[in-house]
Amino acid sequence: MSSPHVISLGCRLNLAESETIRTLLSDRDTVVINSCAVTNEAVKQTRQAIRRARRERPGAELVVTGCAAQIDPQAFAAMPEVDRVIGNAEKLMYSAWKAAAPVMVQDIMAVRETAPHLAASFSTHARAFVEVQNGCDHRCTFCAIPYGRGNSRSVPAGAVIDRVSALAESHAEVVLTGVDLTSYGPDLPGAPSLGQLVERILAHVPKLRRLRLSSLDGIEVDDRLFALLTGEPRLMPHVHLSLQAGDDMILKRMKRRHSRAQSVALAERLRMARPDIAIGADLIAGFPTETEEMFENSLALIADCGIVHAHIFPYSPRNGTPAAKMPQVEPEIVKVRAARLRTEAARVRDNWLQSLVGSTQQVLVERPGERGHAGNFAEVRLAPQEVGEIVSVKIVDVREGKLIA
Repeated sequence: MSSPHVISLGCRLNLAESETIRTLLSDRDTVVINSCAVTNEAVKQTRQAIRRARRERPGAELVVTGCAAQIDPQAFAAMPEVDRVIGNAEKLMYSAWKAAAPVMVQDIMAVRETAPHLAASFSTHARAFVEVQNGCDHRCTFCAIPYGRGNSRSVPAGAVIDRVSALAESHAEVVLTGVDLTSYGPDLPGAPSLGQLVERILAHVPKLRRLRLSSLDGIEVDDRLFALLTGEPRLMPHVHLSLQAGDDMILKRMKRRHSRAQSVALAERLRMARPDIAIGADLIAGFPTETEEMFENSLALIADCGIVHAHIFPYSPRNGTPAAKMPQVEPEIVKVRAARLRTEAARVRDNWLQSLVGSTQQVLVERPGERGHAGNFAEVRLAPQEVGEIVSVKIVDVREGKLIA
């Protein structure tokens, strides 16, 4: 019998959940598409992955889950390639994978709890991922993800520490993930913060060598978390911020809670307190009503914040979101603006990589053993090493956007 295969699309949280799904499937001849719905392109890629998977495994059971399946289950159930559709809450339940119902998708807004994953290890990855939070209480006008993930809910710190402790036995680096990571804690007794959770992990898991955080909402980075990001050597010098735009009017229309000045100030404070820190950000090109002047403000934000890990998304309207009803920017203009953002991001990144030549970096070796990522998440090519080890290397060159050791 063929082994199960899980295809994970989208965020790191999906990647973490895919390991749990793989554990729940045991040895079933099943292909699972763990889908993403962050953009229309992501939904399109989900459909492509389904068709490709059916061609490659014609006899396997094919199940679709994840955010795209949660938001529009009937559309995926109607695809001839699909055998079953399972919702975001159900996909982490053993009972759902034993059931036979063609569609198992509950109201995600009714889900009030989340729990650590069952995956004992991440055998195919050098780093492990731990979900500490799920869902989102904010309603950014462009975003459909709350309808795929539900309201914000947090994993109790004790369960997180137990999971991290177990993973630290086999992995040198653990990544904390969530849909809205910095909203961790208010729903738990005592309302702990993300900073408090990080402190407890570092204190109670001395074997953990490296801890990394997934995307943060900068407006929620409090003094405790800031002090950890800038002063704790086991917390990696890499901060990825959910900025989305660099123009105040666009930010207001997105229903974001920060201003351009706050983004720049946070980036400056981070770099001043920890000069080796690397800043990443999500940016959307061509949001509805965006003028050329507004776009230029977002373009300039890349240099103003020193964004060296940029994720650029061309805006695409998502059904049911307020932004889809706003005056749209012409698709060709959106495409051009996204390209300009990527060009500027590449320029800033290349300058940063060049500045690292001659430095010594601690690199987590990833498969196949000739590549890895430094603490600042710069990709490094190196001589063959044992996968999963952290090695100290001197950077001698930059080629094709990667550091050479």
